[in-house]
Amino acid sequence: MPVKTAPVTELALLMLLSTLWGASYTFIKVGVETIPPITLIATRTLIAGLILLGVLHLRGLKLPMNVVMWGRFVLQAVLNSAVPFTLIAWAERSIDAGLAVILNSLTPIFAFLLTALVTRHERVTSRKLFGVTAGLAGACLIIGIQALDGLGAQLWAQLAMVAATVCYGAAAITGKGFKGMDPMVPAAGSLIAGAMMLMPFSVIVDRPWTLTPSTQSLLALLGLSAFSTALAFAIYFRLLQTLGSVGATAQAYLRVPIGVAIGVIFLGETVTPTAATGLIAVIAGVIAMTLPGRKAVASV
Repeated sequence: MPVKTAPVTELALLMLLSTLWGASYTFIKVGVETIPPITLIATRTLIAGLILLGVLHLRGLKLPMNVVMWGRFVLQAVLNSAVPFTLIAWAERSIDAGLAVILNSLTPIFAFLLTALVTRHERVTSRKLFGVTAGLAGACLIIGIQALDGLGAQLWAQLAMVAATVCYGAAAITGKGFKGMDPMVPAAGSLIAGAMMLMPFSVIVDRPWTLTPSTQSLLALLGLSAFSTALAFAIYFRLLQTLGSVGATAQAYLRVPIGVAIGVIFLGETVTPTAATGLIAVIAGVIAMTLPGRKAVASV
């Protein structure tokens, strides 16, 4: 049974989560300037996981130690942190944070598609079909124009962002399996599992002891770890319980204008007319698809 809380509380948490994850794209953009993607994300997940472990300890809670639960933590880490975080960090070495957040706003669309095709617990309505069509058309518009410009490296970066988004959509579905558990437990467990997977790659590929990260990148890493990961994951797993998989991903369309605005204000980025058109289509699609689903899931 979902946790019963006042709707205004969940909406406030949804807006906070949108802001935290909207800011993460700028943190990543600054972080990868002097810290390689794998090492940045390995450290991000490790610091965030340790923060949540400390909070669990203060609250008198512990992570479960059985193999089955850790298998679920590993799966969640693959879909919700280790793989998508790394893809996003790699992609943001060549694309703007604003474009990254626009492409990542497709999460609810992929969550709906996976739900309709795999779990099939939601009815396909004309409004949801419009949402899927409009959202995917927006993504294709953004990626397609860049491809026509011959920017192959950016095309691959954009495709990496879309792949990360598919992972997030799947994670929103598998994350419902932690229903009834304190939200910080799966948040901490999945982040620690992700760090354990990424650390060996960081040591082998990047040799982090040879790096000389800037103060700006280190501060971005700390902000990314504490706020856009530890706090954000705790809120996210709570919303999975109260709003369901589709409802929790509603933050994706809320964080689009937030993420774009942060990139414009702090990084001096610009939104081209083409990207703006794609942004409008993506937001329209996500809203049309998500709002009915969120209401249905929240009433369970």
